[in-house]
Amino acid sequence: MSRVGKQQLVVPAKTDVSFVNGIFTVKGPLGTLSKELKDTITVTIENNIVSFTPKTDDPFSRALWGTYASHVKNMIAGVNAPYTKKLILEGVGFKSEVKGKDLHLALGFSHPVVVAIPEGLTVTAEKNNLTFTGIDKELVGQFASKIRAMKKPEPYKGKGFRYDTEVIRRKAGKKTA
Repeated sequence: MSRVGKQQLVVPAKTDVSFVNGIFTVKGPLGTLSKELKDTITVTIENNIVSFTPKTDDPFSRALWGTYASHVKNMIAGVNAPYTKKLILEGVGFKSEVKGKDLHLALGFSHPVVVAIPEGLTVTAEKNNLTFTGIDKELVGQFASKIRAMKKPEPYKGKGFRYDTEVIRRKAGKKTA
C-alpha cells in the first residue's frame, strides 16, 4: 500500500484541477501545467479534494499510485509558488552569464559552452551564482542537474558547479616527502 497515494490532496483557493481523457490539468495564479496519466489509476476530484486509487492490485499499478499522487502534489504546489534551485560555480576563470534565451558558460574548456534555456524557466546569473526558477519542479530540477553535470565539483580544490546546500567532501592532496 502506498502511503503517498493514500493521502488526499487538498486543492487551494484560486487553483482549478481537471482530469479529462487521461490528462490531468492544474491552473493556478502562476500558470498551467498538464500531465498525461495512464488509466491504471482512478483519479477522483470532489469538493476540492483529489484522491487516487489503483484499478488493479498488480505491482505496476501500485508503483504508479504514489508516483502520480506525488506528481499532482508538485503540480498543485508549483502553480501557487515557483520552485527554485541554486547552483554555485567555483573556480578561477569560470564564468556564467545569461544572454537572451541562452546561458553562456566559460568552464575552462577550449570553447565557450552555450545552453538554450527551456521555455517556462527563468535563469539569473549573479557573480557565478545561477538561480533556476519555474512552476514545473521536474523541469527546474532536470535543467539544474544538466548544468551541474557539465562541470561537477572535484574533491581536491572544489572547482565546478555545486548546489547551494551541497557540501563537497575534500580530499588531501599529495604529501611531500
